Amino acid sequence: MGGPALARAGESFARANRKAPGAEAGAARGGKFRGPQHGRSAGIRAFHRTRGPQRCVLLVPDLSATTYLLLFGAGLAAGTVDAIAGGGGLIALPALLAAGLPGPLALGTNKLQGTFGTISSTWHFARRGAVDLRECWLGLVCTGVGAVGGAFLVHLVAPRFLERLIPWLLAAIVAYLIFRPQLGATDQRHRMEAPAFYLLFGLGLGGYDGFFGPGAGSFWTIAFVMVLGHNFVKAAGHAKAMNLASNVASLAFFFFAGTVLLGPGLVMGAGQLLGGRLGAHLALTRGARFVRPVFLTMAALVALKLIAAAATRP
Repeated sequence: MGGPALARAGESFARANRKAPGAEAGAARGGKFRGPQHGRSAGIRAFHRTRGPQRCVLLVPDLSATTYLLLFGAGLAAGTVDAIAGGGGLIALPALLAAGLPGPLALGTNKLQGTFGTISSTWHFARRGAVDLRECWLGLVCTGVGAVGGAFLVHLVAPRFLERLIPWLLAAIVAYLIFRPQLGATDQRHRMEAPAFYLLFGLGLGGYDGFFGPGAGSFWTIAFVMVLGHNFVKAAGHAKAMNLASNVASLAFFFFAGTVLLGPGLVMGAGQLLGGRLGAHLALTRGARFVRPVFLTMAALVALKLIAAAATRP
């Protein structure tokens, strides 16, 4: 999730900027849990966030051991799928919401757990030689800079036009790849020199990830395939490295906003570490013929989810 996630987190905090009935006063800066509040059920805790003269109170449930186990499993599944083809957020974010986390905390915690997955998969791809981090350092820097710029831009420009454009663009990419079955099966001649590619796409797709977000991994994968001529396995590995750069940049914003829960995030992150390694291993051992259909499936699911969200939004 990118810029709109940051904006929604800020809007939710603004709406919650009042003392909740029965909530204790004097929350510490940076966000803090207080015990069950007077007049509230014993299974609810209040998450207090104070910045300057403002205080925000978000209520989250006490999570049981079973819930943490399910979150670990969701992180494992999301990390595996994401390392192969992207789209792990389709599993991870609904799991956090189903556990009872309010939207702002679910978005920030999702970014934390997803970062563990991109670290794991990037490291595994790099160790197996599918990604040369020294060769793509410029892309990492430009992507991080672009993500920060996109996150700032979302406060100035509404991303509504992207909400309508991106799913159809993803759908067009899926259709194009279906009718070009050999594309990405093997390495091809590059159409752009690497430095120019990383400068252009790093700032562009990094900015897109910070400004809007959904489908960024899919766009990175197809860019590596069509512009740099990578096969799908190398493209998936390089896409994870670029995702890692934008994840770290945007996670800093969520931490600054105080919308990250360490408990669920670290538990899911443990699952993501294993899933990222497993997904990268599957991609590397089974090759482009395995990665390609998984990529097409996940890109189509992301497109359908965005189309449905745009259709139901007033």
